[in-house]
Amino acid sequence: MKMAKTKKITPAATVTSTRKATKAAHAPKAKARGIEKKFLKTRPVCKVTFTLPKEAAAEAESVCVMGEFNNWSPDANPMTRRTNGDFSVSLDLEKGRSYRFRYLIDGWKFENDWKADRYESNPYGGEDSVVEV
Repeated sequence: MKMAKTKKITPAATVTSTRKATKAAHAPKAKARGIEKKFLKTRPVCKVTFTLPKEAAAEAESVCVMGEFNNWSPDANPMTRRTNGDFSVSLDLEKGRSYRFRYLIDGWKFENDWKADRYESNPYGGEDSVVEV
């Protein structure tokens, strides 16, 4: 009768596998959705990418971002649907300011940004998202 071979595990092997497991646990996750800011060195503006996740607008035909930066125009900044279902648009905003904004879905439903810098009450009994640049 043959005996099965057993592999001897050394403490060094255990440490290595633990390091690999720890490294994998801290690997970068998928990019967070929400507001992304890129401050430009050559101009006094910040490129702000607004992203509305597909969970907030799953059945939407159209989404636009409207706020103080475009005089609350529902037509000025339409968003594009990405392949993953999110809607996004990038705008150049003046540095050193904060701007109220909201997303307008299909021309009638408002949605706030889930990752806004903060929220402020508006005169209509709701809240606006605020981005600080």
